[in-house]
Amino acid sequence: MTPELKMFCYQCAQAAGGVACTQAGVCGKVPTVARLQDNLKYALMGISAYAYHARELGKTDPEIDSFLQRALYTVLTNVNFDPASLVGLAIEAGRVNLRVMELLKRAHIEAYGEPVPTEVPTGTVRGKAIIVTGHGLKALEELLKQTEGTGINVYTHSEMLPAHGYPGLKRYPHLVGNLGRAWYDQRALFARYPAAILATSNCALIPGEAYRDRMFTTGPVRLPGVRHIDGHDFSPVIETALSLPDLPEEPGEGTLTTGFSRSAVLSLGPKIKELVEAGRIRRFLLVGGCDSPTQRNRYYRDLVRSLPGDTVVLTLACGKFRINDLDLGEIEGIPRLIDLGQCNDAIVAVEIAQGLAELLGVGVTELPLTLVLMWMEQKAVAILWSLLALGFKGIYLGPVLPPWADGEIVRVLTEEYGVRLIGDPAEDLATILG
Repeated sequence: MTPELKMFCYQCAQAAGGVACTQAGVCGKVPTVARLQDNLKYALMGISAYAYHARELGKTDPEIDSFLQRALYTVLTNVNFDPASLVGLAIEAGRVNLRVMELLKRAHIEAYGEPVPTEVPTGTVRGKAIIVTGHGLKALEELLKQTEGTGINVYTHSEMLPAHGYPGLKRYPHLVGNLGRAWYDQRALFARYPAAILATSNCALIPGEAYRDRMFTTGPVRLPGVRHIDGHDFSPVIETALSLPDLPEEPGEGTLTTGFSRSAVLSLGPKIKELVEAGRIRRFLLVGGCDSPTQRNRYYRDLVRSLPGDTVVLTLACGKFRINDLDLGEIEGIPRLIDLGQCNDAIVAVEIAQGLAELLGVGVTELPLTLVLMWMEQKAVAILWSLLALGFKGIYLGPVLPPWADGEIVRVLTEEYGVRLIGDPAEDLATILG
């Protein structure tokens, strides 16, 4: 490393006499502390994303804000070198994340009603078009209001798919379908369709030239060369959409079903209990999370396609696009593939697990339930610690462990929390089903 690229490391400055760190700012004496700090930072970013969307809809919680301040201060330079207390803060972050997800859920339901199971077309309707990507339901609502009567059709992309299940949003007839799959297909998808594009949150990619001039951002999103809209006046988006050619009438690859809220799933509770007690439902699997564009993530599709007919799959977040086109059928009226929504809806999975546990008369960690989670970004970190805070064991995680997990952290995750790195789908399935 050349001298001009050396980084100053506050952690070892006193011992090093104030010279530049030769390990790029990562002190060799405290690698586990540094990585636990990184873990906590990721969790705080995830919690903040949920809190931001809740605040957009008028919901705040001073206890959440207080924790964010305290925890962020804790990861500042020379504040905390104690690994045990940082693990404790991660668990506390998990509990706070449950609180903020519940806050966001209430905000969504009060604004748009509780989701209901809904079939969503995946083709195009002839006419002008706007594609909305991200997680911001408030921005989508405002756009739908402003495009009423304009002849513009609005399509969701990726994590916006669950919007179709909310009564307050699905009532707009020009919310006509969903285009594409997970977030990383943006460049090919947006180049293909001559539509205006609105990015409302994280998971927005730097655009290619083919569509940069017809893309817009709002909220916290900023992209190079892309026009940004402060607030919710989407006139420039609408004007751009009207100036573009019509999309053709084009059939999709079928429909996607979303909108399975807590109430929708637990309304099936008596039948589910009957099937579990009769051995007709052997196991539930939650398969989802934050997907990444890698062949290794085919694991999840291969796993689900290999499941026997006495299993039920719950799925959420963008990882659902690995499996949500599969036709798994039903078990006496109970769908074998249930889409609970986006990563912002992870609290629904927790509430369903708690509801099923009460129904079956067991603890939530005693349910015939296995969690198989995809790993990538900040909200996934917060959700993982929420699950650990609730006492879930034996979580399968992959395709690789997070970069902040060094040998010592991996040991703690595996020995104390039972976290497992995914392997071969057939071997993992044999273990899961016993």
